[in-house]
Amino acid sequence: MWQEFKEFAIKGNVLDLAIAVVIGSAFGKIVSSLVSNIIMPLIGLLLGGLDFSGLKIQVGDEQILYGMFIQNLVDFFIIAMAVFLFVKAINKFKKPAEEAETEAVPTNAEILLTEIRDLLKDAR
Repeated sequence: MWQEFKEFAIKGNVLDLAIAVVIGSAFGKIVSSLVSNIIMPLIGLLLGGLDFSGLKIQVGDEQILYGMFIQNLVDFFIIAMAVFLFVKAINKFKKPAEEAETEAVPTNAEILLTEIRDLLKDAR
């Protein structure tokens, strides 16, 4: 079992996952800062100086902070759009490489059909 785990970890799967988590965490902080410090103040300014972080509803002794919820929604949509665009760009680069690989290797049926075609040409 230890050997299997070692092979799994060395293959790169665990390392790739660890790198993705670290980069994703840093990216999340950058996007949160972008939304909190640039985008939401601009939206608030356009809406007449509204501060989203201060929006709340008092219910008894508790507060419902729906302004923070709106800010987190904006965070989510920006992160989702950035990840979508990143994956789309990666897939665009992957496709030509995959197409080149599939074109280079003929199937057994193609090989046999080519041989039959060549035999028929020689028979004429």
